[in-house]
Amino acid sequence: MMPARTIERFFNNAGPTKPENHYYINPLERVDWDEIQRLIDQERYFVLHAPRQTGKTTTLLAMMKALNEQGRYVCAYANIEGAQAARGDETKGMPAICDALIDGIARSVEVAALRVWYREIRREVAPHHLLSSLLARWAETSDRPTVLFLDEVDALVGDTLISLLRQIRAGYAQRPEAFPQSIVLCGVRDVRDYRMHQEGAEVITGGSAFNIKAKSLRMGNFSQAECEALWRQHSEATGQPFDPAIFPELWEDTRGQPWLVNALGYELTWETKSARDRSQLLTLEAYRAAREQLIQSRATHLDQLTDKLREPRVCRVIKLLLASEESAQRLPVDDLQYVEDLGLIERTPMLRISNRIYQEVIPRDLTWTTQATMVEEPAWYITAEHRLDMAKLLAAFQQFFREHAESWLERFAYKEAGPQLLMQAFLQRIVNGGGRLSREYGLGRKRTDLLIEWPLDEAQGFNGPLQRVVIELKIQHQSRAATVAKGLEQTADYADRVGADEAHLVLFDRRPEVSWEEKIWQEEEQYGEWRITTWGV
Repeated sequence: MMPARTIERFFNNAGPTKPENHYYINPLERVDWDEIQRLIDQERYFVLHAPRQTGKTTTLLAMMKALNEQGRYVCAYANIEGAQAARGDETKGMPAICDALIDGIARSVEVAALRVWYREIRREVAPHHLLSSLLARWAETSDRPTVLFLDEVDALVGDTLISLLRQIRAGYAQRPEAFPQSIVLCGVRDVRDYRMHQEGAEVITGGSAFNIKAKSLRMGNFSQAECEALWRQHSEATGQPFDPAIFPELWEDTRGQPWLVNALGYELTWETKSARDRSQLLTLEAYRAAREQLIQSRATHLDQLTDKLREPRVCRVIKLLLASEESAQRLPVDDLQYVEDLGLIERTPMLRISNRIYQEVIPRDLTWTTQATMVEEPAWYITAEHRLDMAKLLAAFQQFFREHAESWLERFAYKEAGPQLLMQAFLQRIVNGGGRLSREYGLGRKRTDLLIEWPLDEAQGFNGPLQRVVIELKIQHQSRAATVAKGLEQTADYADRVGADEAHLVLFDRRPEVSWEEKIWQEEEQYGEWRITTWGV
């Protein structure tokens, strides 16, 4: 008989976490477990929500296990996402939900008699009573009060979702003897953001259909200390060290978003094949390469993230952040809360994209088609010393923008940020040939900061000497002189902060009455120790 193979633990980037297989942070430490137990003891129905791939399912399963081990309750978990296929068809959706529920109950406790009863009544009871009948029967036949965790509730739509919420509400007064003591609804959004259309009726919100909700709890991200603790589990298990300089970068890149933290760890320690030699130090540059590989992989999590950019409520918020020109006063509070619940933005200490990876992914995704259809190639702008000829490159962009701006900008749904996005697409196309483009933008900054890093030694790549170029993008609102004066100050500050070799300021004049001959210009300006080239577009 062959000995069992020992599996090295790894960073989990798909599905619920299993402590025997994965590095992990204790799920019960990621929520206010005392508060949740108090709500359950008080017979409350409440909501637990968090962005996708934050660890909701892992946490719900851990909570169920803990409650069942305490012995005071019978707790069951059910994922009802499968009923999404029924859309608003209650006759199909409610049986699918109840099938998932009976399976979930059976995984928690022996319920053979309940299964037999359910099979007998499944086709006889009307869909709008089926769930409440099942929950009542479970509570009545259980020797302890019942607790139910329903996952992916907000995947449901229309009459199916309305029926679910109303059947739970209908049984609420019979708890705990003839209905669950506590029910927790879990999903990406709070129940107030459920939107349910009925034919011939106005939109019904989740808040009105489920007005028995006692509280909404939101799962947070990992803390900075938890990010480092999670990654150091790899070093403890394998002996492989990390360069300490990685950890501040990991925090800014992810701000503790659990999937990103784990996916970056997996990309660095497994997908980077050379790193599988556990005696090898994992360097900061290896981390940055893994980060870029993850971004380019268009992983499911990142695809789901960017798919949300097409939603009108999300678009209204993100387009202002990308443009960097407006204030939050134009944004409805409900839209801000919704986009925050999706995990796309943070509102404190200031309104911003949640982390640097999202900040990188969003403009890349919005301009991906534009990049793919551009004909510019980096070879045109590389000197004999393997440097980017920025004067040649930016002069080419001026001409490109003059010839194509009208047609290209019409393709962008995010027209407020159109000029900035088009330039980023142009530059991304160039640096994809071997460089790296980083960006900073945000509401009210009145500018977009771009940093190009270009390896000067092809053999050493980013481990060798780099050309570092700052490009500041601004929309001209005041006079040209006033805009340039403010832009020079901002450009010099950014160049100092990132240690640039050269700096450029690009001003977009969007006034339709101004001719292209007036818009296109180039000058050299001195600001302190910086010689900054300014470009009109």
